Amino acid sequence: MSLRPALSLALRSARAGPLAASRRVATSMHVVGARQMSGHGEGHIQETFEQFTDRYVAFFNGVEDLFELQRGLNNCFAHDLVPATGIIEAALKAARRVDDYATAVRIFEGVREKVENRQQYDAYLSELEGIRKELGVETKEELYTGKP
Repeated sequence: MSLRPALSLALRSARAGPLAASRRVATSMHVVGARQMSGHGEGHIQETFEQFTDRYVAFFNGVEDLFELQRGLNNCFAHDLVPATGIIEAALKAARRVDDYATAVRIFEGVREKVENRQQYDAYLSELEGIRKELGVETKEELYTGKP
């Protein structure tokens, strides 16, 4: 599968809205991650963006320790898409459950690296503002403003 049409779609979709672009690309490619079927390796299961989101939300809701949280974040962010806000929210709650503030801050750094531009990052921040306030999580930029 060629990524050129999907990337072209991403650039055209960026005008429609910051979060809409990443959702459209993932849905248009229709394959977020191919997991091999158990058994004889006869084929692959195609996972939609919604299935990907549901899988990682469920994963982060069940996280019980820091290693599991960080392993899940590494796997989630390794895919060629920006995770949905539902995944980010579940990951932030998991970071709170395992009492690791640094990982919560790093989640936002990961989002900043995955999005295409600052407007998309700002859209994620505004959409996640409620959970950020609830958990008391600041971004790296807010922590290191250079002001005493």
